[in-house]
Amino acid sequence: MKIQDLNIQDLKIQDLKIQDMTLEWTEIILRLGTATLAGAALGLNRDLHHKPVGVRTLGLVGLATAIVIVLADGHSDPGKFTDATSRVIQGVLTGIGFIGAGVIVHTDRPYRVRGLTSAACAWFAACTGIISGAGEWRLVLIGLLMAFLLLTIGGPLERWMHKFRNEPADPLDSEPAPEPRPSASGADKP
Repeated sequence: MKIQDLNIQDLKIQDLKIQDMTLEWTEIILRLGTATLAGAALGLNRDLHHKPVGVRTLGLVGLATAIVIVLADGHSDPGKFTDATSRVIQGVLTGIGFIGAGVIVHTDRPYRVRGLTSAACAWFAACTGIISGAGEWRLVLIGLLMAFLLLTIGGPLERWMHKFRNEPADPLDSEPAPEPRPSASGADKP
């Protein structure tokens, strides 16, 4: 078929019509509100366990990630990302690691790290914000249900397994703390 053979009248206007995909106010409020509430719920769990992140921190993480997703990809179909949005998501998930690193605490005992679950919750709040910003409600609901199931029964299940195997709940509790190394200057000698 040559270009001369193409009859312009055969093309229909509706085939060329581009639909306006601008989000309505209610959709924006729903996406941002869901992300904020999901992050805040995670934060409430962490706060009730006396952890360093709470309602405000994780609520803001969820809200901020949803805002950038709505901004970057609010004109496309829910769940379908452009290349630019994919890069935004990669940047958000990389950047959230800084907040996660901030809640991880090294204690005075060697090889002892605290706050990994809170750091994972910060990362999960960002993921929930991304999914909410994209309007994927089933993923948000299923993800939150699974996260709360893990946060609720994970700790007791770990303690039960250690008790069942006759192990201390924390393997480091059964080992003596290592001797401190002498300094190179010899100032530690009596």
